[in-house]
Amino acid sequence: MKAPGFWSRPPGLTARLLAPLGWAYDLGGRLRRLAVVPLTPGLPVVCVGNLVAGGAGKTPVALAIADLLRARGVAVHMLTRGYGGRLHGPVRVVPSHHDAALVGDEALLLAEAAPTWVARDRAAGALAARGAGADALVLDDGFQNPTLRHHLALVVVDGAVGFGNGRVIPAGPLREPVARGLNRASALVILGEDRTGLAAAGLGLPLIHARLVADPAVAARFRGRRLLAFAGIGRPAKFFETCRELGADLVATVSFPDHHRFRPEEIAELLVRARALGALPVTTTKDAVRLPAAMRSEIRVLPVRVSWQDPQRLTDLLATALAPMASCPDRTRADHG
Repeated sequence: MKAPGFWSRPPGLTARLLAPLGWAYDLGGRLRRLAVVPLTPGLPVVCVGNLVAGGAGKTPVALAIADLLRARGVAVHMLTRGYGGRLHGPVRVVPSHHDAALVGDEALLLAEAAPTWVARDRAAGALAARGAGADALVLDDGFQNPTLRHHLALVVVDGAVGFGNGRVIPAGPLREPVARGLNRASALVILGEDRTGLAAAGLGLPLIHARLVADPAVAARFRGRRLLAFAGIGRPAKFFETCRELGADLVATVSFPDHHRFRPEEIAELLVRARALGALPVTTTKDAVRLPAAMRSEIRVLPVRVSWQDPQRLTDLLATALAPMASCPDRTRADHG
């Protein structure tokens, strides 16, 4: 679904009318947290989550964290719910065997970088990863899921839109109130320019500034070219901004709902329109895995990665999260606590 427009505006009549439903949604989350005893799976868990519905850049951040851990010689595995996929898991993702309909688009992207598990039951997924030899686990999303203890919890937020109107679903985009969520976080990752005063709302948390940048080798191919860009992510405008920053001539943009499953006729229509405009059709890596297989070769893909403003700050936080590995070399037991 696309986020309602009023989510990004100061609270008005619609937000006020929906506020009681937001209170009920929040109460359900609080009761669930009180009722669940989180699992300590015997290996460090780094959670990359957010406070809002939809995309904030979690998956690129999770991939970047995995890169940093691998550089330290850590056998890192990834864990995700597999949103949009049919499999409940725990199941290890095999890109040559699974598709987005089975495991979701994010799982396929993560699996290209590190061993990845899809599990609706995050605790069961963590134990499966540990049994397969993981030294550490990066959890893509799941900040509101209380079943796993997090050694490091990073809340990612899009600097351009922040926390929207500050109301809880369905009155606004929040999964929980900002103050309560940030109280459980280890740090706040602000992606892009902070246009909404996020630093002031950080409640004294360490702030990690970063931005999404295009892969330089690929970006050079698009510079000065006419592009028709399309995306079905949380905020397609973020991808369109990246295309413009490359120096491309963005002659048309098309937005789809997050996790949209592209139909062949939709892609055929985009290809016809691109040819009429003399433009290259381009999309995100996340969208590419949901394209009809027979048509993927006709669409260009623009990969992006996270560029950290202060990498050392993040490295220090990861070192703290990895401390249990040094103090508990025997990983044969998992306790609840």
